[in-house]
Amino acid sequence: MLGLLLLQVLASCLWLGHSEVVNSFDSCAQFFYDGIPPVIDAPNTNNLARICQRFRNSYRYATLYNRDKRIPVYSAYKYEPGKEKTPPNWWMVEPQLVDRNSFPDMRYDSTLTDFTSGQINESQAVPADYNGEKDLDHGHLCPSAHQFSKDSMIATFTLTNAVPQYKKLNGGQWNIYEYRTMKNMAKGCTTTYVITGAVPGNTGISDNRVNRPSHIWSAACCLVDEKSRKAWGVIAENDKNEVKSHSLEELEEKLTKLYKGKVTLFNNACSQK
Repeated sequence: MLGLLLLQVLASCLWLGHSEVVNSFDSCAQFFYDGIPPVIDAPNTNNLARICQRFRNSYRYATLYNRDKRIPVYSAYKYEPGKEKTPPNWWMVEPQLVDRNSFPDMRYDSTLTDFTSGQINESQAVPADYNGEKDLDHGHLCPSAHQFSKDSMIATFTLTNAVPQYKKLNGGQWNIYEYRTMKNMAKGCTTTYVITGAVPGNTGISDNRVNRPSHIWSAACCLVDEKSRKAWGVIAENDKNEVKSHSLEELEEKLTKLYKGKVTLFNNACSQK
C-alpha cells in the first residue's frame, strides 16, 4: 500500500510545472530579442502580471497576463520545434496569481486546497470556463508544437497561455501557419524569436468572465547570422478562418490602431526598413 501511495505522489509531482509571477522579465529575458520585451501601450491595462513560465527547474517561455480580462496579452518564446508527440490536453492554473507567496508552480485547480474555488476563479481563467463551448477552443499563444522537448511542450498547457479561439481558425488556417508556414519561414534561421498575442474583444465566455479576443496575432524575428535578420507577422480575426500576412512594420501599425496605443514588438531592432 505504501509503495502504491509513493507511486501516486511521484506521478502527480511529475506533472507539476514551475512558473513565477515576477516584477520584471529579467529572469527570463532570453525569450525576447535583445532581452527587451515588447511595448504595447494600450489604455486600461494596469492590472497585468509578468510570468516566467518554468517547468522542472527550467524556464520555457514568458507571458504577460491580463488579470482583468483573464487572458494573456502575449507569450514570448523561441521557435524550437521537435519531434515529441503532443502531451495530454490537461490544463493547469497559476497559484501565484491568487497569492504571490503561494506555490511557485503551475498546478491543476482541483489540487489547490489552500484556496477556495472562488479565490482561484477571481484571479484567472479556469478549465470550467471552457465547458460547453462548441465554437471555441483553448488557443495556445505559445503552442506546444513550437517546443523541442516534452517538458517544454507540457509547460504550454497552462491557461495563462491560452485564449478562447474560434475553433475553425484554431484547427484551420492558424494551424497551417503554426505547423507549415512557420517551418518554411524559419528555414535558415539560427534563432527565431516569436511573440504571439491577443487583442481583447467585446464579448466573453463563462458569463463574460474570460474575454474572447477580437484578433490573434504573431510576429517573428529570425536571426540568419550576426548581421542578417528577417521578420514577419500575421493576424487573424477571431471569428473567421483566415490568416493575413504582413511585414513586421505593417503588423505593428495595425496593432497600434487595434490597441489604441503604440506597439513596438522587437524594440525596432528587427526592422526591415
